[in-house]
Amino acid sequence: MCGIVAHVGSRDCVPILLEGLAQLEYRGYDSAGLAVVSRSGGLRVHKAKSRVAGLGSNLPARFKGGPGIGHTRWATHGEPNDINAHPHVVGPVAVVHNGIIENADELRAKLIAEGAEFASETDSEVLAHLIARASGYLPAPDAAADGTTRQASAVANDGTGQGGLEGQDDGTGQATRAGKRGDDPVVLGIGDKEMFVASDVAALVRYTRQVVHLDDGEVATVRADGFHTSTLDARTTTHEPSLIDADLGSYTADGYTHFMRKEIHEQPRTVERALRGRLEERFNTAHLGGLNIDAREARAIRRVKILGCGSAYYAGQVGAQLIEELARIPANAEPASEFRYRNPVVEADTLYVAVSQSGETHDTLAAVRELKRKGGRVIGVVNAVGSAIARECEGGVYLHAGPEISVTSTKTFTATCVAFSLLALHLGRIHDLSPADGARVIAGLRALPGQVTQILGEEERITELARDLAGYPSMFFVGRVRGWPIAREGAQKLKEVSYLHAEAYPASELKHGPLALVGPDLPTVAVLPDDELRDKNISTLGEIKARRGRILVVGHGTLDPRLADDMVEVPKNEPELDPILLSVPLQLLAYHAAVRLGNDVDKPRNLAKSVTVE
Repeated sequence: MCGIVAHVGSRDCVPILLEGLAQLEYRGYDSAGLAVVSRSGGLRVHKAKSRVAGLGSNLPARFKGGPGIGHTRWATHGEPNDINAHPHVVGPVAVVHNGIIENADELRAKLIAEGAEFASETDSEVLAHLIARASGYLPAPDAAADGTTRQASAVANDGTGQGGLEGQDDGTGQATRAGKRGDDPVVLGIGDKEMFVASDVAALVRYTRQVVHLDDGEVATVRADGFHTSTLDARTTTHEPSLIDADLGSYTADGYTHFMRKEIHEQPRTVERALRGRLEERFNTAHLGGLNIDAREARAIRRVKILGCGSAYYAGQVGAQLIEELARIPANAEPASEFRYRNPVVEADTLYVAVSQSGETHDTLAAVRELKRKGGRVIGVVNAVGSAIARECEGGVYLHAGPEISVTSTKTFTATCVAFSLLALHLGRIHDLSPADGARVIAGLRALPGQVTQILGEEERITELARDLAGYPSMFFVGRVRGWPIAREGAQKLKEVSYLHAEAYPASELKHGPLALVGPDLPTVAVLPDDELRDKNISTLGEIKARRGRILVVGHGTLDPRLADDMVEVPKNEPELDPILLSVPLQLLAYHAAVRLGNDVDKPRNLAKSVTVE
């Protein structure tokens, strides 16, 4: 969830570290810091409870050198302040760490009893003490790989938990060391006579396109002229560098005030990319070569279980409905964060689908590993190529949405729903979906980019509605069947960025309790597709209006003004695909409500883009 950047090379590393940390701000953080080996030897450290820009503007005089490490922290142990910020320094060792040390209290007590002195409240400082002790406070320039292994092994043997680790000492000014244990990513960047380490490729794209992803339980010694990797028990490992499929433009706002708005407006192109090369008119189906499931195996699937967290879970609900409607296979979605704790029954004829934008979500990755341990078949629907979930799964579908910088998911939610449409079409045509219905769905998918563009053309009107709704402290979102997961996603978006209270309910459940809260001071956003349940939904609107509740409808066609105070009309597609379009106005509604309230839209409080801790 936090951000790590490191550099080894001949040039001053400080501007590189600050630039890299700035590219990682979207992951969420509350403090930041740097540690560099000065030209005269010795570590120089600067850290503060501030944004990266504030950290850079308040650097001490002549704060230069290299190698260096930088960090943005998202607090788990100890409040956000200057002292608890990383890096943590013990003797000549400086450490930055992403993740959690679960037995930190036990280790801290043991170390204090042995004479160690702690400066912070963090669990991560324990690692600095362990590494410093394991290395004897001495650098090992002539046996760097072995020294790295000893240091990483000390942490692995004593500390329980997970995370990505970056450390250095001030003995040689030539190397830095990195390790990965658990789910937090660690990426090595290969430059021209310089090397980089980061927790996300976003920090590297300005400097290199060649990267190496460390595996779980792997450590690396990084020098300007290359790197050496090994396992915790000192067995040498090898890696072939891969190319980053992104450029710096993907990480810039391109004139937009916020990344969230930019990414909402990127959705027509996002949908086009998600569909490119995957629609097959010859058999009216979808081509998904990455599934690694042949037709005979697909015919044997009797159930589909989709696992995700947050917006990925809600997209999974959309996907489950698509699979049931088009493929006629029983399907449901469940929060991955709950799945592994309930001792689930894993069935041989069930296809499990893990959904994660980052491909690093801790709860989802843990669910994947539990399924694999029990013999379940798992595929992934992820955006980040080469991510942990992508590597763990037997196959899957990449979203190809491009980097999403805003913490709040918008274009990746839409791309995930499109990916599930393709999966449902693919499974449906293998099962019982007719060629005519396959052609109908393909035509609907091809129409999506233009229809999303049409919705975005209504932004000015949606902005006016959002500014008005921002004046209410709370609101309901309701929908039935296809509209229900979209109502949930709409409520989540509003909560995330506007900090307004919002609750989503199935429209059919309103009279079973929540209707007691409906009145003039509690608006309702109703998701109203033009489907077989339209009359039922209109009856729900009548129940709300009878109690003088204000209603904003997001749906198709026009309504009697006595049933709705305002309406955002959405273009009609095929019924199964309508939820994809109905979600877009709710993204704009949340965004403009947050802007009206003056919030930090791209970095909502208390949230992070990639949730790699439990």
